[in-house]
Amino acid sequence: MNPWPVVALPALASLIGLFTGQDLRDQRLAKGLAVGASAASLVLVVLAWVSGAEPLEAAGPGVAAGELSVPLSLLSDSTRLAVGAVVALVALCVQAYSAVYLRTDDRYARFAATVSLFTAAMLLVVFSGDLVLTVLGWEVMGWCSYLLIGHWSRRHSARRAAHKAFLVTRVADIGFVLAAGAGTTSLTGVVDAWSGEGADGAARAVAMTLIVIGVLGKSAQVPFQDWLADAMEGPTPASALIHAATMVAAGTVVLAGLFPVLVLSHPARWVLGISVAVTMVLAAVLAFAQSDLKRLLAWSTVSQVGVMLSALAVAPLAEGPDAGLFHLWARAIFKALLFLAIGW
Repeated sequence: MNPWPVVALPALASLIGLFTGQDLRDQRLAKGLAVGASAASLVLVVLAWVSGAEPLEAAGPGVAAGELSVPLSLLSDSTRLAVGAVVALVALCVQAYSAVYLRTDDRYARFAATVSLFTAAMLLVVFSGDLVLTVLGWEVMGWCSYLLIGHWSRRHSARRAAHKAFLVTRVADIGFVLAAGAGTTSLTGVVDAWSGEGADGAARAVAMTLIVIGVLGKSAQVPFQDWLADAMEGPTPASALIHAATMVAAGTVVLAGLFPVLVLSHPARWVLGISVAVTMVLAAVLAFAQSDLKRLLAWSTVSQVGVMLSALAVAPLAEGPDAGLFHLWARAIFKALLFLAIGW
């Protein structure tokens, strides 16, 4: 299956949704676009997944920057289709839920368009076969999370939470952006170059440690854990989206794609392992102290993301990242359901 339409559908729905007005007819158009695009993406991914489609590299509008090759391609295989299916499922549930939950909100059309763009960015990270596309999806998710958390911007607490989330994740992302390539931005090319016998071990360790720091920030792991609980100031559908199968779990998807390099980067694995070990215990303890149910689920999310990342921190190369990805898949379903049930 060519994954480009799966990413393009919610992105197109977002673009059209941004130009809808605020009257009742346009609200209906916004609902139809948001729910329809999410449903179409889900159908495409599920059909490809259950049919056992062969792995495919879908070419993109590649460019050459001197000696650097930037293919901008997407990859489709059974693992990516499984993760893409649960992302599309959660996005569809959130869009359908938002149409009812925010039916009296005068800014619903903007919210739905932002959710669609967020979904497209997450699907881009899932299917990315190029590190430039990975960074693009990664950063767009960060911007969209700022808008979603601060959707009720008339409230000071919502504005403060949005600014906090944006600043913390952007600081951590500096490490993600600084990680060096290997003459190409192709994911398979980078993995082959950095995991080969002639690779510079020290440079590889530094690059992977920087990526791990970026992942820790977006995933709300120690020392970046505090922003996620405050993000509960956003509407409940936004909380379900960000905390289920999308932004906080995106780091697991990125590290899974780079797993052969991560296995060889022992300092990076130590940083990841120590952070998630502390986070799992700390966040679980903090969850006991919460009287607000959404904040309780937020700390539960922080702890559970630590669980899935811990699998990547300790799994041997032969086992691969599947344990972490399976926990991402299962947790996405029950955590989204918990958030939506509490909001109801």
